[in-house]
Amino acid sequence: MTISLHEASVGVYVPYLRNLAGLLDHAAAHATARKIDPAVLLGLRLAPNMFSLRQQVEETNRHVILSCALLAGCEPLAFANSERGIASCEPGIASSEPGIAELKSRIAATIDFAEGLPPAAIDAATDKDVVFTFRSGATRQFTGRSLLLTFSLPQFFFRVATAYDILRHAGVDLAKKDFLGPPRAPQA
Repeated sequence: MTISLHEASVGVYVPYLRNLAGLLDHAAAHATARKIDPAVLLGLRLAPNMFSLRQQVEETNRHVILSCALLAGCEPLAFANSERGIASCEPGIASSEPGIAELKSRIAATIDFAEGLPPAAIDAATDKDVVFTFRSGATRQFTGRSLLLTFSLPQFFFRVATAYDILRHAGVDLAKKDFLGPPRAPQA
């Protein structure tokens, strides 16, 4: 059995991005029911040196956008008020930090971006040399396949799982099915 790079990237990212948006819906409902400012939930983190929930969501989008752009050979999607044209995860002024609705809007835009890329361009990147540039300016070279399988997918799932874990730790009523989403039929 073979799987295309497009299936392994966009085909995996999109359903889990939708699940992440659903986790944010649970967070909003929890905040309303408990009369908590949603910004409090978005600012939570599992450890002092870890990113907050807000930053986990931003980094999830960032890895999808950058990996898909690198694979497709196009410019990454840019969000307003973001660093270097992609969702910023740097601490900022509280009033300028995105709330739940804005984070969900950015997830939707990320999905649209990924789904709008030509599958053939992504599939053609399997052995293509790509360079990932970190926020620090440091770079790392990959092939398209190694970028996706050894860096971007692990980063993506780390961020989504950490967002889920932060919300569970905060008492939001979630189950594993909220992380995994509905069962999906295999692609033909």
